[in-house]
Amino acid sequence: LKNFNAQSLQYFLGGMKHDRGPLNATFGESISVDLTAWIIIGFVGQVCFFMRFLVQWVVSEKLGESTIPLAFWYFSIGGSMILLTYSIHRQDPVFILGQSVGSIIYFRNLILIGRKKKSLAEV
Repeated sequence: LKNFNAQSLQYFLGGMKHDRGPLNATFGESISVDLTAWIIIGFVGQVCFFMRFLVQWVVSEKLGESTIPLAFWYFSIGGSMILLTYSIHRQDPVFILGQSVGSIIYFRNLILIGRKKKSLAEV
């Protein structure tokens, strides 16, 4: 900790690079956000990903029981793909791994749902 200084703080706030990053701050200044295209893309991905929970909650309340509607999986895929793109840009391996694995699971669930609908239609 004795080598921790303003440059270390900037590195931490800016992510993997030694730039000021999206949190445009130096030691002792207030933090402001640079609304670049990439920050907007990241927020759009987060909103899309949040929508899956909102849809699931609204549908469950309407039915009076916990359920996962089809829209949940589409919002999951959309949000995950946008966030994966954002995390690749940020070069964040933890975020990249998490969104990659999640995307595979969301696609697989849609395949399983499609198979079940097809088998029920044949009966």
